[in-house]
Amino acid sequence: MSGLLATWTSPDQATALPVIVALPLLAGGAVLLLRRHPNLREAASLVGGIALAVAVLGLWPAAGRDLRFELWSWLPGLSFEFALEPLGLLFATLAAVLWPVTTVFSIGYLRGNRETDQTRFYFFVALTIAAAMWIALSANLITLFVGYEIMTLATWPLVVHKGDPDAERGGRTYLVLLLATSVGLLLPAIAWTWLLAGSTDFRPGGLLTGHAGTTVLVVLFTLYLFGIGKAALMPVHRWLPAAMVAPTPVSALLHAVAVVKAGVFTVLKVAVYVFGLDTLDVSGAARPMMWVAAVTLLTAGVIAVRSDNLKRRLAYSTVSQLAYIVLAATLARDVAIAGGALHMVAHAIAKITLFMCAGAIYVTARKTRVGELDGLGRTMPWTFGAFLVASVSIIGLPPVGGMWSKWLLLMGAAEADQLVMMLVLLVGSMLALAYLMPIPVRAFFRPPPVAPLHGEASPALVGPPVLTAIGCAALFLVAEAVITPLSGIPELSGIVELP
Repeated sequence: MSGLLATWTSPDQATALPVIVALPLLAGGAVLLLRRHPNLREAASLVGGIALAVAVLGLWPAAGRDLRFELWSWLPGLSFEFALEPLGLLFATLAAVLWPVTTVFSIGYLRGNRETDQTRFYFFVALTIAAAMWIALSANLITLFVGYEIMTLATWPLVVHKGDPDAERGGRTYLVLLLATSVGLLLPAIAWTWLLAGSTDFRPGGLLTGHAGTTVLVVLFTLYLFGIGKAALMPVHRWLPAAMVAPTPVSALLHAVAVVKAGVFTVLKVAVYVFGLDTLDVSGAARPMMWVAAVTLLTAGVIAVRSDNLKRRLAYSTVSQLAYIVLAATLARDVAIAGGALHMVAHAIAKITLFMCAGAIYVTARKTRVGELDGLGRTMPWTFGAFLVASVSIIGLPPVGGMWSKWLLLMGAAEADQLVMMLVLLVGSMLALAYLMPIPVRAFFRPPPVAPLHGEASPALVGPPVLTAIGCAALFLVAEAVITPLSGIPELSGIVELP
């Protein structure tokens, strides 16, 4: 055992990696210590989130450097180690920046809805963010797997937060499916990779390159993608709608900040650093899973269109939109990977907006169904205005950030000569139009059945989604800067500029 040893280019920057993982844990500890003082408890969560965001953003100037910090080495080729690389930096930034936004919204939601066990809520949110940082900075598959499992266990108490039979039933589905896929499929895939390559380290060009034939690569890639259950490919997606029994801030955390983004981030990481894009392309190992992603994308979109419950509609929208990112990985093209990474960001900002809007609607108007939203936009214009902007981004229309990710994905499919997949991507956007746009249209243009007895949501509820809606629009202008660090990955060095 090497103990707490560090290998670094710059000591202060390398040491920042474990510090970034530790910051949310410190915030969680402060939350527990201040449990009898609600204002201070929530301030600790908010200050922890802001400190983490500042620390992660401080890593951007070092994006092209080889920063590593080894925690523990226990067998040759097996260690717990952190490293900084562009995809991980992107995911860490996403989770860190959105955590304080989620905290502000949670304060408004939990207090406005008079939720119990608020200390427990803030503690497990902090633990979830720590797991996200661990995953984002993992230097190898073993380290990533440990963080992946910690995240599953940390989010389970949030899913069952209400403690009623529905919450317990949804929590069982959540826990069983995520643990079964990771332990039953992902862990064997990691062990097989180690036996073939003698290492689990993420390697530019692909850890498995030259170590396995086509059949083995096909089986391994399938094990990985189904084993990464948080990416919610059908039929292992059921945990995601089951988790909708949780309070809305938890839904926002699951769908935007942490859990599903950890899933699709892992898919991109495995495609680029474990298999390698050239190996996936030449072997055709990703093609069977390409069709699984396409079916998931379309089927989930159809279910979303047919769902009247607002959170269920948004949940299946997430399943569909995650499949875009998985499809990007299976296309095995640098421009598609860039599009998938950008869609991870664009979808996160837009989907957290949609869920926060849903929470504001519930707390303020007690409405949970799409059919009940007629005319609410007249009394809640900021809430539904934010919902409209985020919807346009997920659909992929200008002038919001989702347009660029969809554009890059289409270019990737065209470059791979996958015309059917181009059609799938376009139909998916039409389905998004069908399941999202009727909501603001009903809210703004249909008369309410009765005169509403409320006004706009409270500032703590409406401020965060308005802020993230502005983020959706800002991403349209800075999308190229967001994906520029990805050019530091050798296989992505030829990323095209946006028009």
